Amino acid sequence: MNAPAPNAKLADPIARRRTFAIISHPDAGKTTLTEKLLLFGGAIQLAGAVKAKRNAQQTRSDWMSIERERGISVVTSVMTFEYGDCVFNLLDTPGHEDFSEDTYRTLSAVDAAVMVIDAAKGIEARTRKLFEVCRLRDIPIVTFINKLDREGRDPFELLDEIEKTLALDTTPITWPISKGKTFAGTYCFATRSVRKLDKDDEELKVSGLDDPALTALLPPFEADQWREEAMLAEEGSKPFDLAAFREGHLTPVFFGSALRNFGVRDLIDAMAAYAPSPRGQQADKRLVEANEPKMTGFVFKIQANMDPNHRDRIAFMRICSGRLQRGMKAKLVRTGKTTALNAPQFFFARDRSIADEAFAGDVVGLPNHGLLRIGDTLTEGEDLVFRGVPSFAPEILRRIVIGDAMKAKKLREALTQLAEEGVVQLFIPHDGSGAIVGMVGALQLDVLATRLSSEYGLDTKYETSRFTLCRWISSEDKAVLKSFIESHGSAIADDIDGDPVFMAPSAYSLNYDAERNTKIVFSDVKDYQKASAGKKG
Repeated sequence: MNAPAPNAKLADPIARRRTFAIISHPDAGKTTLTEKLLLFGGAIQLAGAVKAKRNAQQTRSDWMSIERERGISVVTSVMTFEYGDCVFNLLDTPGHEDFSEDTYRTLSAVDAAVMVIDAAKGIEARTRKLFEVCRLRDIPIVTFINKLDREGRDPFELLDEIEKTLALDTTPITWPISKGKTFAGTYCFATRSVRKLDKDDEELKVSGLDDPALTALLPPFEADQWREEAMLAEEGSKPFDLAAFREGHLTPVFFGSALRNFGVRDLIDAMAAYAPSPRGQQADKRLVEANEPKMTGFVFKIQANMDPNHRDRIAFMRICSGRLQRGMKAKLVRTGKTTALNAPQFFFARDRSIADEAFAGDVVGLPNHGLLRIGDTLTEGEDLVFRGVPSFAPEILRRIVIGDAMKAKKLREALTQLAEEGVVQLFIPHDGSGAIVGMVGALQLDVLATRLSSEYGLDTKYETSRFTLCRWISSEDKAVLKSFIESHGSAIADDIDGDPVFMAPSAYSLNYDAERNTKIVFSDVKDYQKASAGKKG
C-alpha cells in the first residue's frame, strides 16, 4: 500500500515536536535532571530536591506515594511543555530494573533519548541494558555526564568507556573546567565560550583555550594541564555528524551538574537543535510517516487512579501521523469499532489540560473505561497495527490472599485494572484456583500491595505459588493446542487477553514438557499488538 501524500499544512507544527525519554541507572540523577529541564520549559517555578525536606516541593514527575517515600521513579511520567521554538514531550521512565517493562514500552514511543551517566560510576548495568533497547530501535542518544561537582573519573576515561562498552562514537560538545571541588564550569568547543558554574545563564566569549579569562577560573597548578587536555579532546575527537547521530552511531556529550542546575541549558538547546522531529513509525503493513494527513497512534501505557478522587484511567497514546482534534472519531483497530476522542489531554505529571488539537510526536492522555489496552492502534479508518510493545514472561509468581472474602470481587476488579495498566500480569488458572500475579522484579510486589491498599482499600498478603515460571503457548495446529490445554489443565491459565499460558514449577519441568510437545511453541515474549489484533469483535 502506498502512503498518502504529505500535507504541507502539518509540516511546521510537526517539525517543532521533540519527543524523548531520559534513561539512566538508578541514582545517576535522572529525576533531578528531569525537574531542571522542566524549569527551563517554564513548567514549574521552583525545583525541589528529590529527597525533599518537609516543606520543599516534591519532584513533580514522581507523584506516587511510594516514589516520594523511596526517592525513585516507578512509573513513566509524561510531561509536555514549550521551550524556544519547540514543543517537548518528555517521558521520564522508571530507573529501577524491576520496572523494565514500563521503560521498554515507553522507548517505543520516543524519537530520541538522553542518557544520564554518573561521573563517578560511568556506564552501569541498567544503562547498558536500556542503551541496547535504544539501539534496537535506532534511537539517537544525547549523553549528559552528571555530578561534575563531585569527585569523579577522568573525562577521557568516561568517553573511552562509552565508546568501548556501548560501541558508540562520542563527540564532546562541552568540556569540563576541572571537576569535584574545583569544578568551575564548561567550555564549548564550537562557540569558544564558557559557562561558569555560578552563572549558567551567561555565555562568556573567549578567544580560545589560551584566553586568560578561561584559565583564570582554575587554580594556577591546574591551568596548563587542563589546557593540554582540552586541546587533546578538541583535536582528537570525531567532529559532530548530525546524520551519524540520528542514525544512532554517534552521541554528542555534555558535562554538568543537574543538582546545581548547571549544563542543563546546553542540553535542552541541543535537544532542540539536534534531536529529530517525529520519525516514521513501522506498522505491520507499511511505514507510517509523521506528515501524513490522517491521524494514527498507538497506546503504550495505561495509568489508573492518577486522580484518586475520580478513579480515572488514562491511556497514553503516541500520535504517529496527522493531527488529532478534540471530538474526532477514530477506529480502534483491535475491535474494528469507532470511538470518539472527546477529552484528549496534555499532561505535566499529575496536572493536565484539555488538548483541543495535537500533532504527530505528541503524547496525549485519553480517558479510558476499559476500552483501550496497551498496544492498541487508533486510526482514521485504516487497518494497520503498530509494531513492538512487548510483554515479557514474569520472573516472580505469587498468589494474592485477602482476609475479607466479601471483597474478593473487588480484588479481582482491582487486579484486572492494574494488569491492564501494566503494573502486574494477571493469570487466571483453568482449574478454578485463585488468581496468580506475575512481575519482573521484587519491588513490584511492594508497589502492588501499596496501591491495592491506598487506592482500593484492600489489605492483602502474598502466598508462594507452586509455579515459578510461565510461558505463553501457541500452535499452528489448533487441535494440538486444544489437546495440550485439556491434558495439562491444572497447569494452564489465561492472561488478561484470554491467551493461554503454561505454568511450570521449575525450568526442568518446562523443558520436559517442551521436549515432548514439539508442535507447541513456548514463548517468553508476547507482542501486545499481535495478541490484540487477533481478537476483534
